[in-house]
Amino acid sequence: MSTMIPAYVDGVLTPVEKLSVHERGLKHLAISVFVIADGKILMQRRALSKYHTPGLWANTCCTHPHWAEDTATAAIRRLDDELGITGITLEQRDTVEYRAEVPPNLIEHEVADIFVGKCDPNHKITPNPDEAMDIRWMSVPELQSEINQSPEVFTPWLKIYIAKHAANIFHQSDFT
Repeated sequence: MSTMIPAYVDGVLTPVEKLSVHERGLKHLAISVFVIADGKILMQRRALSKYHTPGLWANTCCTHPHWAEDTATAAIRRLDDELGITGITLEQRDTVEYRAEVPPNLIEHEVADIFVGKCDPNHKITPNPDEAMDIRWMSVPELQSEINQSPEVFTPWLKIYIAKHAANIFHQSDFT
């Protein structure tokens, strides 16, 4: 069964099949989550079975809301689906629109609600191997340095968030 996500067709928000959205480069709704513990962001390396950006490092989790699903609900759902994370309060920090080419022939044109949550460093995390092949904790300076040194190992959206939107996504209090 295909997943229908909210996308703009002729300026109207419409349910469209997810792969078609990316093939056509339609502007669509999305969410991105950053979970922070002890001043570091939980990063995930996308599973090799993902249909785009397999094996690349991304923020804690990303998804598209289902048709008629609230973005906050989608964020909580995907934290559990991808990483087995429950019991974290998320705060919406920003809404970012970006367009990025995703090799070999897909386009992410997202209007993404960005959520941040904090947890204890010992919070239970159980990555779903169909979603994430690895996880690690990184500080923002470590992440910026690695993106500068090896941009090809990070997802396009993560590079955009860190380069252009970090000041709106992260608060000093997240890291103290």
